[in-house]
Amino acid sequence: MSLPKFLGTASLPSKDELINASTTFHAELKKRINAYFENAKQKSTGNWRLYSKAFLLLAGYIALYIHLVFFTPATFLAIAECLLLGGLTAAVGFNIMHDGIHGSFSSRKWVNKLAGLTLNLLGANNFMWKSKHNIIHHTYTNIEGVDDDIEARPLLRLCQSQTYYKIHRFQHWYFWAAYSLLYLWWIFFTDYRKYFTRRIGGVSIQPMTLRDHLSFWGFKLLHLFLFVVLPIYLVGITNWVWGFLAFSLFTGFVLSIVFQLAHTVEGTIFIDAEKNGPAIEDEWAVHQLKTTANFATHNRFLSWWLGGLNFQIEHHLFPRISHVHYPAISKIIRETCREFNIPYLEYPRVRLAVASHVSHLRALSRP
Repeated sequence: MSLPKFLGTASLPSKDELINASTTFHAELKKRINAYFENAKQKSTGNWRLYSKAFLLLAGYIALYIHLVFFTPATFLAIAECLLLGGLTAAVGFNIMHDGIHGSFSSRKWVNKLAGLTLNLLGANNFMWKSKHNIIHHTYTNIEGVDDDIEARPLLRLCQSQTYYKIHRFQHWYFWAAYSLLYLWWIFFTDYRKYFTRRIGGVSIQPMTLRDHLSFWGFKLLHLFLFVVLPIYLVGITNWVWGFLAFSLFTGFVLSIVFQLAHTVEGTIFIDAEKNGPAIEDEWAVHQLKTTANFATHNRFLSWWLGGLNFQIEHHLFPRISHVHYPAISKIIRETCREFNIPYLEYPRVRLAVASHVSHLRALSRP
């Protein structure tokens, strides 16, 4: 299997070039990225390309839903449209919700809040996601016991410090099916578990306001009506079951595989919180580079569909910069990593990233 490209590790810098990476890398990187936007006279948030894409994705999502529920086509075409609706659901999450909740969709806060609310329309909850993703995952990436994104037990073992179960012997074969369950598990179970326990994994979440509570229950009920009650009433329970499974399982698989290819592949590191404590030995930015990988960044369609999340390194280093700028700033980040002799992990093709993920799961399938 082809190995990923590690940029910046081929040779050590000379004595004159030696730089204390642990104290100056992040500061130097921020200075260069800020200079790029100043010279280009651009805002770091979204632009007309993002807004036109958001309109197209939402229009397609609404049109497909209406056609499926109110003008249900023949079975074969209906299943195909359900799969397409799943792809659009993931795309709305990747492109609109994700940038919105990170505050990078627009320079206007109210626009970002609206963009973030699309997650609620998709059946999940923006308050829970912000706590899980923005606060926990982006701060404690790949720290086992804290980062909930690498918690898939008992079905999967994603890092060495997690408990081994006999079922894990086959995880590199059945992970496809396990990943497909993510969306269903998310909207019908984990959101509610977080709501009632007030915890995400081992971390307590901040108190919810009355507006947060009303938003949680209001959108959950709305989603149940739009995607369960109304479709069953109009197309029948059997047709709904097959259509909803095709839609939700495909959505779950796409969401899962994208995030797994970014953090659970060969070359990324994992830290055991119980043994090492919550502190991170490396500077935060260096830690992000050691725990994150890019994939297929030259694939324009994939970058468009995934909202730039195949540029995961750029996103983790600069989460408040919109994904439409990732291809440009990635060149600056690569060059800075070379100068500071810091690894930049990238798989040039999706198949290579998937193969690496499978190898990672296979390695963890043994005690």
